Amino acid sequence: MILVKNLCFSYNPSSPYILNNINLHIESGSYVSILGENGSAKSTFVKLILGFLKPSSGSIDINTTEIGYVPQRMESYNSQFPITVYEMLSCHLKALKLKNKDLITESLEKVGMLGFKNSLIGKLSGGQQQKIFIARSIMAVPKLLVLDEPSTGIDTMSQKEIYEILKELNVKHNVTVLSIEHNLNAAIENSTHIYKLEKGNGILYTAEEYKNI
Repeated sequence: MILVKNLCFSYNPSSPYILNNINLHIESGSYVSILGENGSAKSTFVKLILGFLKPSSGSIDINTTEIGYVPQRMESYNSQFPITVYEMLSCHLKALKLKNKDLITESLEKVGMLGFKNSLIGKLSGGQQQKIFIARSIMAVPKLLVLDEPSTGIDTMSQKEIYEILKELNVKHNVTVLSIEHNLNAAIENSTHIYKLEKGNGILYTAEEYKNI
C-alpha cells in the first residue's frame, strides 16, 4: 500500500533533516500506529505521505488514490458554526463530486451515529464528533485511512468505541489504517504494526514485538 524509499525532509534547506533516510513498506490491510516523542516529526511524516508536503529527497509511492484523512479533532471544524451532521456530510459529499446520498447514511451507520444526523455538530460530545469525522472520511470508501491522534481529548468509553470502529474498518472492510498515536495501549491492542520514530529515523515492529520490548 505504501512504499517509502530513502526519504529525507527539512522545512529549511539550510537546516538539518528532521526525517533522515526513512525506509518503510506498509502492506495493504495493515493497521500501523506511528509512535514517537513530541518533536519526533510524526505529523510531518504523515503530511508527507498525504502529499501536503514534498520530500527534500527520496520517494513515497502509494498504491491507491482512495485516501481518507481524519485530522486532530480540534483542527477539524469551527464548533460555533450552526451546521447539522447531515448538512456537513452533504457538503463533503458535494466536495467529493459524489451524488449518492446513501453514502451519508452508510457511513453514519458504520460509526453508530445515524441517529444523530440532524444534530448540530457543535452540540455533540468530543467522542461523538470524532465518530462523525471518521464517517466523513470514509464516505468515499477509501482503501487507506490516515488519522492524527484519533483519541485526543476524548473520554475513555468513547476512545474504546472509536478504536472498535477503526478495527472493524481494518478487519471487516480491509481498510489500511495509518494512525499517529499517543495512546500506547490502544496502539498495541489494535495495530498489526508499530512504527516508532526517533531521532529522525524509524523502526517497524509487529505489535507483538513492540509489546515485548
